[in-house]
Amino acid sequence: MSIRSSERAPTFYDVAEVAQMLKMSRMTVYRAISSGELRAVRIRGRWLIPGPVIDALVSGVIEGGAS
Repeated sequence: MSIRSSERAPTFYDVAEVAQMLKMSRMTVYRAISSGELRAVRIRGRWLIPGPVIDALVSGVIEGGAS
């Protein structure tokens, strides 16, 4: 199951895109990255979240492995 709906989804998402997908504020996403709850990479000052990280998050919730 994938939260990413397009046929060829982006490899990375920025913080604003993830916040919109998960219906939360950008600051909450930044906090999740800072605390290690959400894996991300920082490139030239910009945080990017890999698409597979989002897929794994959704799969974990669906399978009951995350809360």
